[in-house]
Amino acid sequence: MNNLLSRTIATDAPYQLLPFNFFRLNGAHKNILVTSETGEHLYLDEPQLDHLINKRLDSRTSLYRDLLARHFIFEPNVHDPLPEMAAQYRSRKSFLADGVALHIIVVTLRCNHTCQYCQVSRAPLGGSMHDMSIEDADHTIERIFESTSPTLTVEFQGGEALLAFERIEYIVEKISQRNVTEQRDIQFVISTTLHHLDDHMLNFASAHNIHFSTSLDGPEFLHNANRPTPTRDSYQRTLNGVKRVRDKMGNGSVTALTTLTRKSLDYPTEIVDEYVKQGFSSISLRPLSPYGFAERSAKRLSYTAADYSDFYRKALDHIIALNQQGHYLSEGLASLFLTNILTPFATGYVDLRSPAGAGVGVLVYNYDGKVYPSDESRMLVEMGDDQLCLGSVALPLSELLASPVIDSLLAAGVAESLPGCADCALLHFCGADPIDHYARQADPIGHRAFSHFCQRNTQLLSHLFEVLRDAPSTTQNTLMTWIGRH
Repeated sequence: MNNLLSRTIATDAPYQLLPFNFFRLNGAHKNILVTSETGEHLYLDEPQLDHLINKRLDSRTSLYRDLLARHFIFEPNVHDPLPEMAAQYRSRKSFLADGVALHIIVVTLRCNHTCQYCQVSRAPLGGSMHDMSIEDADHTIERIFESTSPTLTVEFQGGEALLAFERIEYIVEKISQRNVTEQRDIQFVISTTLHHLDDHMLNFASAHNIHFSTSLDGPEFLHNANRPTPTRDSYQRTLNGVKRVRDKMGNGSVTALTTLTRKSLDYPTEIVDEYVKQGFSSISLRPLSPYGFAERSAKRLSYTAADYSDFYRKALDHIIALNQQGHYLSEGLASLFLTNILTPFATGYVDLRSPAGAGVGVLVYNYDGKVYPSDESRMLVEMGDDQLCLGSVALPLSELLASPVIDSLLAAGVAESLPGCADCALLHFCGADPIDHYARQADPIGHRAFSHFCQRNTQLLSHLFEVLRDAPSTTQNTLMTWIGRH
């Protein structure tokens, strides 16, 4: 160490080091990923890393110029890198200036499904005791417009949201009327099975440009197993609903998500093929969440981060191959990660933010008038834990956001300050997600070495970096189309 230190001090190199981290990837060539303070990345081999650290790089090489341009090094008295770095950093953290942009309204807990992995308790179909009241709906509208965000997404959830469609109509109409004066950019989304869709709902959705989000867990046998109904026709009823929406409003008006159980992991290509068969242009391979019924069914349904990563790699390879055969299909999580890796812009996705997006980028207004900083924190109530409730929807937004819960989440939600994250080369592409750590480890910071969130994201990001390094140009071009950079 002393010899290394003296050699470094004695060098007459024209550059100085800027902060960076490194991470070892699989492969024999360029197996060291280095990332800068501003989220830029390069691939190095061992000798190059040694030369970089010990300031023995040749300033005439392309590597030197790349390191200089991407803010791994700087030349004193020649160029000040700080203004450029500050601009890049502001761009990556631009979501902080937007305010709460995603507002999730749980209009009812009533549902006709008995999904194995359901994350909320279900209420019977009949009656309205589990529906949001008019009074709470009015308060919710006030809270939404108290947000400073110029762009707002209002998402209706359940239970089965369409079972309380009158409440959806009321809220949409009131928001639309008020927005004549407010002039916000507002997107409405209904998360639904589509089983209760009728012509009146479709006409209203078309008139107000409401989008639909549904669940499709794969082929018929798998979807019906994961999302059973008393009539045993969940798959067909969902597809009937998808067709009705497309016929009325166009293909882009309905998207689908898949939730992966342990059984799902045996069918990576079949799940992907089902999305192509049904004409979807995107698929999100969502892992199981540790909340509600999913926690109580964990022994039967859950899996390790390594199991999920193995499934994901197979599915992603198949998706890429299908794209190259002419079937356009993007994968949601990869698209978000690639945006973080390849652009200086924020994705807006709250689970991959630092500072964390819970409460800062999203709020959930529950059917009973309580407000939560995320959908996951609302689901923890079903596990008997209501500690993340921010308060009543009747309170002003300023008071809700001043809750001690928000302070705790922000204290645990800045990845740049967390042990195990601060010196990680994947820091800029990942996030903090204190609620996931609270749910799994009873601590919003958690122990990163045992973090399912960290294990999963590390494995997926490592794979994506290896694909970007090793894949042929055809694969690179496919990935670029997913983030609009082809």
